[in-house]
Amino acid sequence: MNYLLDFEKQGGLVPAIAQDWKTGEILMLAYMNQEAFEETLRTGRACYYSRSRNRLWRKGEESGNVQEVKEVRTDCDADTVVLKVEQIGGAACHTGYRSCFFKKIEGESIVEDGIKVFDPKEVYKS
Repeated sequence: MNYLLDFEKQGGLVPAIAQDWKTGEILMLAYMNQEAFEETLRTGRACYYSRSRNRLWRKGEESGNVQEVKEVRTDCDADTVVLKVEQIGGAACHTGYRSCFFKKIEGESIVEDGIKVFDPKEVYKS
């Protein structure tokens, strides 16, 4: 399935945007390598590539907050993917918020206006 996305253009990774399939809310931005992309297509569950851990990261493997993929879209240049997902468990963000985009800039201030779903200290062991 190498032809679906151009992984070579950006050093083997492509940005992957997770979007709520019903509301259109942007939940998170991560990256995929070809292996993560193919696993996502094969399993119907979001799999990303963790740049900090240098390995595949199956969304929800620790938290249980998995993403069931409802639709996959690529952009015109074949170097970005959008996953329209059902967010199981309520939170996409490792900080416990529904969306990673819970901060809003108002003038010169940053306001947190997201929905906190869980306490990360209670969910993550490390």
